[in-house]
Amino acid sequence: MTSVKLAHRRKFLHLAAGAAALPAVSRVASAQTYPSRPITIVIGYAAGGPTDTRVRILAQLMRGTLGQSVIVENMTGASGSLAIARVGRAVADGYTLSSGDWGTHVVNGAIYTLQHDLLGDFEPIALLSSTPLLVLSRNAVPAMDLMELIGWIKSNSTKISFGTSGPGSPSHASGLLLQKLTGVLQDLIAGQIDMTFGALSTSLPAVRDGKIKAYAVTSNGRSAAAPNIATVDEAGLPGLHLSLWGGLWAPKGTSKDVIGMLNAAVVAAMADPTVRQRLADLGEEIPLRAQQTPDALAVHHKAEIEKWWPILKAANIKGE
Repeated sequence: MTSVKLAHRRKFLHLAAGAAALPAVSRVASAQTYPSRPITIVIGYAAGGPTDTRVRILAQLMRGTLGQSVIVENMTGASGSLAIARVGRAVADGYTLSSGDWGTHVVNGAIYTLQHDLLGDFEPIALLSSTPLLVLSRNAVPAMDLMELIGWIKSNSTKISFGTSGPGSPSHASGLLLQKLTGVLQDLIAGQIDMTFGALSTSLPAVRDGKIKAYAVTSNGRSAAAPNIATVDEAGLPGLHLSLWGGLWAPKGTSKDVIGMLNAAVVAAMADPTVRQRLADLGEEIPLRAQQTPDALAVHHKAEIEKWWPILKAANIKGE
């Protein structure tokens, strides 16, 4: 081979090697410069609700860690499924995220035919705060504790009314779990509500004002916001657990570096004393640090689906 041809061949090989390296360099540069523009967190609820409030509190602190604006976008419809589908179709670059809760990321998969896989189409970022439910009744109900309430329901099942906020709602699902555990509630009638389950964050003011009775909190640990209310386990009905937990996800394929940066921003926000106090005032509980990882969210999310889908599907609930 002549020296001229050899020189051309060497030049070609050098250029080819450089071209092959470009994607890797581009990926590194992309991770190093993230985020370079505002990040949007899409939620499937209207502004002002518990999920919206939780995300906006955290977003304020995430801005400082990430050095970019974190915008909360409300996109309602199909109980939040439209918002999740939008994020599932987004570019996996860390700029469009999904935040939802037990309802949007667990229940909807059991009662709707979705165009996305709640577990397979998203990358978990972090488990957020949660709020348990309270077992509630009107003041006229004579029961003084949870087991008395269940006994009273069994004795009056044909004339007691149970309130829910719709098919697949937390109150509805809790009623189904109570029915599974105790056999009560099959024949409750419509009318003035005798008992229900309500989110601690929204029900506690009425309990404190003496307008309704609270029998237990649906968790295995007492709530810091209501330490005088027994857990369902303490009250004699272990396993009646439901928590309205929140989470943050990115589209499938988002790089681990970006997921790590987003997780660090969430963790820093949930460690801030002001954020912790604001969430506590709302009856929200922040998970332990070990439960704030992407893997912990993935495990928790899967376990919740495995627990609730059979219960909801057995009841033949369909989304409205």
